[in-house]
Amino acid sequence: MVRTASAGAGVTGGPTLAVVAREAGVSVPTASKVVNGREDVAPETRRRVTEALDRLGYVRRPRFDASRPPRLIDLVVHSLDSSWSGAVLHGVEEAAHDAGLDVVVSALSRSRVDRPQRGWLDRLTARGSSGVLFNLAELTGSQYAWLEQQRTPFVMIDPVVEPPPGVVSVGAANWQGGVTATEHLLALGHERIAVIAGPRRRMCSGARVAGYRSALASAGLAPRPEYLRDGDFDESVAHRRTHELLDLPEPPTAVFVCSDRMALGVCLALAERGLEVPRDISVVGFDDLPEARWTTPALTTVRQPLAEMAATGLRLLLRMMDGEHPEGTRTELSTRLVERASTAPPRRPPGT
Repeated sequence: MVRTASAGAGVTGGPTLAVVAREAGVSVPTASKVVNGREDVAPETRRRVTEALDRLGYVRRPRFDASRPPRLIDLVVHSLDSSWSGAVLHGVEEAAHDAGLDVVVSALSRSRVDRPQRGWLDRLTARGSSGVLFNLAELTGSQYAWLEQQRTPFVMIDPVVEPPPGVVSVGAANWQGGVTATEHLLALGHERIAVIAGPRRRMCSGARVAGYRSALASAGLAPRPEYLRDGDFDESVAHRRTHELLDLPEPPTAVFVCSDRMALGVCLALAERGLEVPRDISVVGFDDLPEARWTTPALTTVRQPLAEMAATGLRLLLRMMDGEHPEGTRTELSTRLVERASTAPPRRPPGT
């Protein structure tokens, strides 16, 4: 049950909320909003009230009955219309069932990409969630502050950007995955290897491209700037980037694509140009979503364990809900190459 603070005394007969409001120079309803985690408070006002609460020693009432185990958590995903989210949901569902938890799933519309809309945190308070899993999210500074103030445990699954110090997150070994994908193509004999990356600011995309560069350097090859293209993790953008690569004076013989969805756009563009995969050009994806097995030919890709990442995130969240804090704030699960039919040695020019 969510208990609403009143203007009476705090727990153990401490200062009243009215005293806190007077100290902070705000109204009692405004002070109550801060105590109860309402989001519709200006950051500066929230800061003054929080400082007054701490300075006066106001003890907030517990939001939950500590004698009862937590029963409800929130899972916040970027959408429900992708196989990526399906894999995350599967991992959370199994782990939550084993732990006897109920899960509320929120697919958020956003005023800007990857940032949950205002007001969602108010609803989290209203339904009494014990903790939150964020998937592919980027929180604002005020949202991090809200979660900390409310002492709401949360874990980030594959965060968009590097979280602030102390925030617990789970992800895949993206750098190693980029190395593995590129080394596979090098081992087949490719030297003209392009990469179609995700957004530059995305942490996972940067790590995959860094792995690609590292593998080339280890092979004594300098990355060619014209072979590095941003695809924004979007199938249609990757489709355009592929046509750009094919129009180069010396097009690549292989492409490392930093997501399976983008790889679908790559393969479509190649087919439009009358090129055959892998006879004319090899393609490696990243994720190992179901789509990777449905393409013709089936896609060689780097598997990141999405369901396992989600389950790991939930188990970490359970520990935090029990008052523990993980020793390390970043957990990385290993990736591995899944070889299928979209890669082969480069085609030899006629007469060689």
